[in-house]
Amino acid sequence: MGLPGIWVALLMTPRARFRGRKWNLLDLVTAAVFASMHVLALFGPFYFNWSALWVALALVYVTGLGITLSYHRNLAHRSFRLPKLLEYLFAYFAVLSAQGSPIDWVSTHRYHHQYTDTEKDAHSPLKGFWFSHMGWILDSNARFGRVCNLDLPYTHTDTQIHTYIQLNVHHLNSGF
Repeated sequence: MGLPGIWVALLMTPRARFRGRKWNLLDLVTAAVFASMHVLALFGPFYFNWSALWVALALVYVTGLGITLSYHRNLAHRSFRLPKLLEYLFAYFAVLSAQGSPIDWVSTHRYHHQYTDTEKDAHSPLKGFWFSHMGWILDSNARFGRVCNLDLPYTHTDTQIHTYIQLNVHHLNSGF
């Protein structure tokens, strides 16, 4: 009795070496930001206070709600409709999670569903556990080459959300 096809691909397929590829400037900056956040987290215990803990827990909840409710269910899958004010508010919460703009997140997610578990999938498990969970974020050539050609007419025509996103990016940057 053999393994199902996906398990054969996951367990038996040789992986391309992630370190052996060419890194561009965007990938290096992204990796530096990731590394910096983890290094800064090491200082957390030395500056601990209860109010900061409560703010952090509130932000985890609010940004998680923004990603799951806004980016995933409302914008990517169009599972329900929200008044524009609430749609923008929840999108703002999602932007604070530093997972990218609504257009990038939604296009990546829709592309992922279109090509789930294939070579075209932006974060395919066929490329290994670490690549599918976070390595794909450090590979902008593959990500943009696969995802950005996806047509998202409602997001490109909503000029208010583009202005809103730019404002959010400034808020996010001011937090650092």
